[in-house]
Amino acid sequence: MNLSDSLDAGLAGLRLDLSEQQKTTLLSYLSLLGKWNKTYNLTAIHDPERMLTHHILDSLAIAPYVADGALLDVGSGGGFPGIPLAIARPELAVTVMDASQKKCGFMRQVAIELRLVNVSVLHARVESYQAPQKFTQIVSRAFSDLSEFVRLSAHLLAPGGNWLAMKGVHPHEEIARLKAARVVRDLPLHVPGLDAERSLIIMELA
Repeated sequence: MNLSDSLDAGLAGLRLDLSEQQKTTLLSYLSLLGKWNKTYNLTAIHDPERMLTHHILDSLAIAPYVADGALLDVGSGGGFPGIPLAIARPELAVTVMDASQKKCGFMRQVAIELRLVNVSVLHARVESYQAPQKFTQIVSRAFSDLSEFVRLSAHLLAPGGNWLAMKGVHPHEEIARLKAARVVRDLPLHVPGLDAERSLIIMELA
């Protein structure tokens, strides 16, 4: 199966209906990731099929739970989950943030080459960044502890907004320690082709 067929199968498994142009853009993003990864070490995964599963489809698994409005992706690294979500949801205003200058350089190049007008790139640490406008949702994939995620980014969350924390193994102990936020949804995620536990924890201010 080639990458295009694998993407089609993965999207079908996620029940996401994307246009041919969106699929082409996702594959172009994957190609750029592979090319830049040789120099910039953006991900420990080098096989394109595994990049597709572990990064693209993993990111898109949360698409049904992403609200309209402004989304901040904290610690985006190579652009996950923010850039795949921006491609799948062109009406969404996505800000990807990372403390690494080289990773931000890669994400800027992606936004330029793929004409992602709904993507903004911020080279910053989340705890010190002051946004002119707050965000409807703040997402992070494999960030540190849930309490730490909330503590560092609470000043950037709009009233009534929520956090989307993407996790591997279900974080029972982290949820038990939460004080400043409460869990509003706790969802197991199925990522086609990925034989590993994935969870999405949606939180709001307590």
